[in-house]
Amino acid sequence: MQNNTIQRGMLKTYPNWFYLPAVTAFTIFFIIPTVSAFYFSMTRWTIFDSTFIGFENYIAFLSDPMLSIGLKNTFIYAFLTSGLKTVLALPLAVMLTSGIRFKGFYRSVVFFPVLVSTIAVGITFSILMQPNAGLINVVLGSMGLPQPDWLGNPQIALYSVIIVDVWKGIGIATVIYMAGIIAIPQDYFDAMKLEGGFWIRFRHVIIPLVRNSTFTVILLSFIGGLRSFDLIWAMTGGGPGFASDVLTSVIYKQYQAGFYGLSTAGNVILFIMVTILIFPLRRFFNSREIEL
Repeated sequence: MQNNTIQRGMLKTYPNWFYLPAVTAFTIFFIIPTVSAFYFSMTRWTIFDSTFIGFENYIAFLSDPMLSIGLKNTFIYAFLTSGLKTVLALPLAVMLTSGIRFKGFYRSVVFFPVLVSTIAVGITFSILMQPNAGLINVVLGSMGLPQPDWLGNPQIALYSVIIVDVWKGIGIATVIYMAGIIAIPQDYFDAMKLEGGFWIRFRHVIIPLVRNSTFTVILLSFIGGLRSFDLIWAMTGGGPGFASDVLTSVIYKQYQAGFYGLSTAGNVILFIMVTILIFPLRRFFNSREIEL
C-alpha cells in the first residue's frame, strides 16, 4: 500500500522535472545577468574590482544633457518604424496572398532583407546615401530631383535610418500578416463577394480578422525600435553631432569612455523603460483579443 502511494506521488511530480532545463536556462541566461546588472549599476567597476556607490550612476546618467536628445530620438524611431511597418506590411501581405503571378518570387524579394546582416545593411546604405557619389543621389540627380545629404544633415539623418530600418524589417511584419490572412476562413470572403469589391472585403473582413496579427506586429516593431542600436551605429554613429543618437547609442558612448557603471545604469533604465511601456500595451492588446 505504501509503495503504491509512493509511486502515485512520483507520477504526480514526474512531469515537473521537464521544467528543469527551461528553469535552469532561464536562471543562467536571464535571472543571474539581470540581478548582476542591477548590482553593478550601483558600483564604479572595472574588470578587476568594483566600489559600491549607491545611486550615483543613475543620478549622473539621468542628468546627462544628451539623455533628453536620446530619449526623444528613441521614441521617434520606435513610433515611426512600428507605424510604417504596420501600415505598409498589410497591403503587401494582401498582395502576396492573392492570385498574382510569380507570387513565390515576390515573397522572396520582400523577405530577403530580413536575412541580411544588419551591420552589412547599414554599411551598404551609408555608401549608397553618400551625398556626392552615392547611387541614390546619382539617380535622383539624373532625374533632376534634389540630392539631400541623407546622413550628414542633422534634420533628416534619423529619418534616413528609419527608412532603411523599415525596408529591412518589413519582411517579418509581412509574414505575420500573411499568416493571419491565410487563417481567415474562405467563407467570409465568399459572403462578402455579394456585398461588393475588393475594398469591401479588405475593410470588413481582412482588417478586423487580422487584428491579432496587427497587435503582434506593433508590439514586436515597437520593442525593436526602443532597443535599436546596430543599424543606427553602422550608418551614422549617432551623428552628425548627436542628431541621430538614441538611448542605446548614448549608453554605448558611456561604455566607450570607460564609464562601465554608468553605462550599466543606462541599460537598467532602458530595461525598466521598455518594461513599463510594453506591459500595459500588451495587456491592452490581450484584452482586445479576448473581445474578438
